Amino acid sequence: MNYFNRYTSNTTAGSANQLFFTRISSVKPAIGRVYYRVFAGGTYNYSLLFSNILDSTFNHGDVAKCNRIIDTWKLICVRVAVTDNCDPAALESVDMLPLTFDGKHEKTVAPGEFFASDALPLTAKSGDYICVEYTFSGKEIPYHEERIIPAFIKQDGKWIDSAHVPFLGMLGCDRPVKRRIVFWGDSITQGIGTECNSYDHWNARLAEMLGEKNSYWNLGIGFGRASDAASLGAWFYKAKQADLAVVCFGVNDLLQTGNAIQIKRNLSEIVDALNAVGVKIVLQTVPPFNYGGELIEKWKDVNEYIQIMLAPYVEAVFDTVPVLGKSAKEPHIARFGGHPDAEGCRRWAEALYPLMRDVLNRIRD
Repeated sequence: MNYFNRYTSNTTAGSANQLFFTRISSVKPAIGRVYYRVFAGGTYNYSLLFSNILDSTFNHGDVAKCNRIIDTWKLICVRVAVTDNCDPAALESVDMLPLTFDGKHEKTVAPGEFFASDALPLTAKSGDYICVEYTFSGKEIPYHEERIIPAFIKQDGKWIDSAHVPFLGMLGCDRPVKRRIVFWGDSITQGIGTECNSYDHWNARLAEMLGEKNSYWNLGIGFGRASDAASLGAWFYKAKQADLAVVCFGVNDLLQTGNAIQIKRNLSEIVDALNAVGVKIVLQTVPPFNYGGELIEKWKDVNEYIQIMLAPYVEAVFDTVPVLGKSAKEPHIARFGGHPDAEGCRRWAEALYPLMRDVLNRIRD
């Protein structure tokens, strides 16, 4: 789609379809709001990207699997506002700006559809929020269950904290950038382990260090697996729009399947697929996650494969273990939690920054 020729991400909030929720009535409308922190300030044309496909497998896969197509639902009205806080009641007296889709306020979402809103100029400072308000209906709605950004549903005239609202695929704007950087991984990349709305996750910290000359699209998603990424479905379609992909997979594959051979094969397929479309790659080793028993050796085996066998096919490999592991004797134990906390993410970003700076300088046009 032509969308990516013009628009690029302007938030480091995670953006992905993790799951779907089922509504009692497919006809009765619901109203929800989601808040996205703006990365680079300025006046730009914004276009919001959506998809109607699940990006990854949720939990054990008994509820939803990657590439599941969601059936038809409807956006009755979508409005936006720039605000300096995340209190939905504060916008009650504000005239929010309506979005259109091909010139229309309503949008019937087709099964498996990728679509975007028409352009709308907005002025926002770095650190402001863009609130997206949806009035929607339908039986099944794609959403992000493990979100760590503010989201609300309106019930009986009151705003209730809830994830049961549509989420953007990208908060896109036409800001000119030097490089489009994608962070592709699981919940650790998304930022689980840090406080809601803190933007303390490792890639948000890294983006701040690298600066506004680039754009950053956080494709991290809870329960995401290398096998999901290697399926080359909707999730890969997003990732391949980047100039540089920072890839970190393997924790969920180890925990769910323990099949080191398959994990290595999937990581190789991811690297091959990104290389085939010209996306540069920084590949990270599988982070510590308090592994036990035979998983410890499988984890070491996968990381050795990344560092030796896949290194020649990527721009650089970053080893997460010295930063996140408990000690040289117990590298498999997560020093800052399996989902790294703010301190762990800060140290991760600081350690990764010099490598990223060197890679970006090396691949400069």
